[in-house]
Parts: sequence; structure tokens; C-alpha cells
Amino acid sequence: MASSTSAIQSILANPMIRMTTRSRVNQFTIPSVYMPSLRRNSSLRVRSMAEEPKEQSASPVTPSPPPPKPRAPKVSTKFSDVMAFGGPAPERINGRLAMIGFVAAMAVEVARGQGVFEQISDGGVPWFLGTSVVLTLASLVPLFQGVSVESKSKGVMTSDAELWNGRLAMLGLIALAFTEYVKGGTLV
Repeated sequence: MASSTSAIQSILANPMIRMTTRSRVNQFTIPSVYMPSLRRNSSLRVRSMAEEPKEQSASPVTPSPPPPKPRAPKVSTKFSDVMAFGGPAPERINGRLAMIGFVAAMAVEVARGQGVFEQISDGGVPWFLGTSVVLTLASLVPLFQGVSVESKSKGVMTSDAELWNGRLAMLGLIALAFTEYVKGGTLV
């Protein structure tokens, strides 16, 4: 009861709401003498910026020139922009490394019977570092030249597909290492 009373008092005390007395009866046959008008004191104008469609005349139709192709937004080539948290390079590079790492780890595990941790301790660190440097440089060169990843997406090989494959490879590599750790041996 107290909350409804305070709500009514706040409506009645609001300077933006004008109280008007109306002599008409609303649709519920309740006199609307004390119904507040919710119009604001300031005037507000809304203008439409849409254009009316041009009517076509009965004259022969002349073909209009094709619209110009939209230009791709200019891509920043600054190192801080390319390597930023939301930039184009970090997740792509990590995803590409994870894809190569997951396939290589599974191939060595099937061929030699060595788990991920055995592969790393048995001379895998130089291979990892070398692959990381080569793939990072190969990924950064086009980005520093201003080529966006989306501009090279065609058909099935889209930039979104690459991101999702990289994310799944990262999860797969971690799952492989965790499973081998818990199991105490190789997965296969």
C-alpha cells in the first residue's frame, strides 16, 4: 500500500507531467478527471531522412550505370594495432600454431607412440620455437602490407572458418595433453 501511494505521489509531483482535467470518459467508463497527461513540456520534432521513390515514366528505360564497388576499409598497419588484444593477428597466429601442433602431435603419437610431454622433452622445443617463428612471420607480413584477412576469404576457406578451426585445435591440443596427463600415457 505504501509503495503504490509513493508511486502515485511521484507521478503527481513530477514537473515533466502536466495534470489536465478532461471532461470525457475513457473506454472503461471511468471519468478521467485526474489522469495525468504524459506529454513533456519540451517540443520534439522527428524528421524522416528517407527519400521518396522516383516514379518511373512511360518513356523507354535507359540502363543506369552500375553502382561503384564499395571500398574495403583501410586496415591499420601499425604494430600496436595488428598485435592488439582485439587485433587481427594474435588469435589467428595462435590458432594456426595450434592447428599445426595438434596435427603434428597426433601424427607423432600414432607413428612413434610418444605422448605430447614425451615429444616436448625429446627435442620438441626447437621444433616448436622454429615453427612458431616461421608461422608468426608468415602471418604478420601480409597484415603489415595492409591486406585484411577477410579480403582473402572465398568459398569454404573463410576467415571465420579459420578462426573456428584454430579455436577447436587449441581446445584439442589442451584436451590431448590433459587426457595424457590424467591417463598417464599416450591417448592412442
